[in-house]
Amino acid sequence: MTGAPKGMRLHIGLFGRRNVGKSSLLNALTRQDVSIVSETAGTTTDPVEKPMELLPIGPVLFIDTAGIDDVGALGQMRVERARQVLDRVDVGVIVTQAGEWGQFEEALLSEFVGRSVPAIAVFNKADLATPSAATLTTLSERKVRCVQTVASRGEGVLDLREALIQSAPDDFINTPAIVGDLVPPGELVVLVVPIDKEAPKGRLILPQVQTIRDLLDNDAYCLVVKERELRDALERLKRPPVLVVTDSQAFLKVAADTPPAVPLTSFSILFARFKGDLTELVRGALAIDSLRPGDRVLIAEACSHHPIGEDIGRVKIPRWLTQYVGGKLEFTTTQGHDFPPDLPLYRLVVHCGACVQNRREMLSRIVRCRWAGVPVTNYGLTIAYSLGIFERALSPFPAALDVYRQGRGRPASPSSAQ
Repeated sequence: MTGAPKGMRLHIGLFGRRNVGKSSLLNALTRQDVSIVSETAGTTTDPVEKPMELLPIGPVLFIDTAGIDDVGALGQMRVERARQVLDRVDVGVIVTQAGEWGQFEEALLSEFVGRSVPAIAVFNKADLATPSAATLTTLSERKVRCVQTVASRGEGVLDLREALIQSAPDDFINTPAIVGDLVPPGELVVLVVPIDKEAPKGRLILPQVQTIRDLLDNDAYCLVVKERELRDALERLKRPPVLVVTDSQAFLKVAADTPPAVPLTSFSILFARFKGDLTELVRGALAIDSLRPGDRVLIAEACSHHPIGEDIGRVKIPRWLTQYVGGKLEFTTTQGHDFPPDLPLYRLVVHCGACVQNRREMLSRIVRCRWAGVPVTNYGLTIAYSLGIFERALSPFPAALDVYRQGRGRPASPSSAQ
């Protein structure tokens, strides 16, 4: 409860062939026996995660993966699990041994370059052999930081920590606001938080908590109410709030109770911007109009919660979309880090707010949908669109609102500064 959520941590992945010392390196970095170390190749099977604080970066998540040269049917499954991690790493560490640099390492580096992910080359077991001057020069010219280590003795670990600090993306060091940039200091935001069967017992859900913290960090006020108390709360205020943010499931009632002059949006739409690409997800929502009965829709959930009777992803969104389309749609649901390779089978991907994922994984999924030619949007945008309050929900985001209007063949507003 006191640690930073996984989705707010810098994800650092360790990749390489079997038995090059990835697990030893992770243990040396964390100063703990996180991963099992053995001379037997293929000891690491599923990815091993270790959260920690890496100053001055802050909260990070190290991910140790299986060897990318694993063999056999089981080995291929391990490799696929390792490759799945590529979608969510902010910094990639390519570990090799005794100065070796070959096709496996080049393939990994190409993956990182194609994803615009900074990469570090670690030549482990440097007591046995070191990389050639030509290899170091070539990697340096390609902007790849190189470190030599002997992980079993902790040698070179400080150099690696320094390389990690230097490689951290600027957008992680200077984390964007969730809502604070929309609210001047000293102004009030009303947060509408329904308390129903889906609300976790004794606490609020992560997006709500993070939004409250973001407002406090930006010296703004917040008033938290349930949807049934919103109208009375607004009437008691001496002046209206600058923004109302609601759980997407209460959109219709909150829109009815909020004066038209007060901007309104949802937590999920805030996270469409915070964790992903709001304008791209708005474009994806436009594809709802082209859905026809019988089309396949993918519902992608980042967490692996146990669904309840009126689950938002399995019941409510399918119901609202079916009503909007006027016929039965075929829905498939994925959870956690699973994301299907057969995306072209779907006419639309509807993603959750990704509060438990890091931004890199969400952006990777958006890119994969773009490559597959499949529109992607998120829960809050889908709900607002299917309920007919899309423009109202985008009112705090002029640039995204212009994307919607242009997509509907309507003129944009004079200013689209977001």
